[in-house]
Order: sequence, then C-alpha cells, then structure tokens
Amino acid sequence: MSNLSIIIERFSNSLPEFCKAHWLLRLPISIIFFQQGVSKFPLSVEDASSYDIPFLLWSLAAIGEITVSVLIIFGGLLRNMLGDLISRLAGVVCVFILLGVIITTNWGPILDIILYDHIHVLLLVCGLLFALRGNKTA
Repeated sequence: MSNLSIIIERFSNSLPEFCKAHWLLRLPISIIFFQQGVSKFPLSVEDASSYDIPFLLWSLAAIGEITVSVLIIFGGLLRNMLGDLISRLAGVVCVFILLGVIITTNWGPILDIILYDHIHVLLLVCGLLFALRGNKTA
C-alpha cells in the first residue's frame, strides 16, 4: 500500500502547478453577476413588484451585483492585503445577494433548493469561498 502511495505522490508532484487558476473561478462569476446586474437596468418599480420586493431592495441588488463583479476582478489583481480584503468583501456581498435570491424566488425545503436551484447554490458557495478565503484561493 505504501508503494502505491509513493507512486501517487510522485505523479502528483510531477504535475505542473497553475498558480493563476483562481481566475478560472473569478471571471465566470464576475461575468454572471455583471450580466444579472445590468439586466435590471433601467430600474423600475414594476420589475421589483413582480418579485414582490421593495424597489429599494431591487435597486441595491442591481448595484450590488455590478459592484461584486468589479470587486472580484479588482481584488484578484491586487496581490496584497487590500486585494484580499476586497475579495472577501465581494464574497460577503455575493452571499447576501444570493441568499436574498434564494429566499425570495425559490424558498422551500433545503433538499429542493440544493437539487433544483443548483446554479444559485453554486454561486452562493463560490461567494462563501471568496468570503472565507479571499485571495488565498490562489
């Protein structure tokens, strides 16, 4: 068994490390949030009322989505403590926005949310990753 673990370890160590892999997560999340935020403009009371939420919350969600998309990219470009803080802030805002989306649109048993609202759950988990790890995802 130890021989097998040595072979696996050698193989694992021989693979190249891609230190910019965090961009494979940052870019799609940023694009999704930007698209969702821009799609809410021009802001209207009718759109907010169709989801049965106040206009102020609808406006904050739209501005927050665009802000998250910019902050996730900007936080990744800064490779210092400020970039880490910006990435974490973007993750926290992302989590709050997605919790709001899940609660207002698809609220139900947790298993139903996980099985049938998997896109929002995936984005929520990615937001949690940035909130908890910041630039240490790199």
